[in-house]
Amino acid sequence: MDIATILAFAVAFFVFAASPGPDNMTIVARTISSGAASGIAYGAGTVVGILIFLILATFGLSIIAAKMALVMTVLRYGGAAYLIWMGIRLWTAVPVVPELQPVSGRRGLLTIFATGIALNLGNPKMPLFYIALLPNVVGASLTLGHVGVLMMAILAVEVVVIGGHVALAGRARSLLRTPKIVRRVNRAAGGVMIGAGVAVVATR
Repeated sequence: MDIATILAFAVAFFVFAASPGPDNMTIVARTISSGAASGIAYGAGTVVGILIFLILATFGLSIIAAKMALVMTVLRYGGAAYLIWMGIRLWTAVPVVPELQPVSGRRGLLTIFATGIALNLGNPKMPLFYIALLPNVVGASLTLGHVGVLMMAILAVEVVVIGGHVALAGRARSLLRTPKIVRRVNRAAGGVMIGAGVAVVATR
């Protein structure tokens, strides 16, 4: 696999990863509402889901994954319900300035991480993305070495995409200095998360 092929894959994946969607909206909303650790935890979950699909695609299992309609539907609806629930909690939460807001515990971060995995495994577009991308950009036959290189490319792209969203949301969060502003931002972030959950459900 030459450098040109790796760059072509990285560019194609960057466009896919950076495009506006429920995942990026949720990363921003989680960061604003609960801090960078929460946004990163969700982002890390999405990356794990993406890497799982890469492995499935490598071994020719993407078509099977695409046909697992029931499992994918359960994962998608479960993750969407959790996003909507978190959005409602944010909307109704008592406003607390960030310095006094409790940091999410390990259990809470693991739940957010698991939600990111579930929503990506339940995303019906993921298998189709790899079915279309791998043969046309990388080639039909992949070795374990190739998969390792592609994983590194995905991780590099996601560090930029997730890191950028978390950094921008973190700067916005630093402006929260009064309960009134915090309430407005909480409701905006809650609305975004509810919208993201609804968008996931509406995806076909």
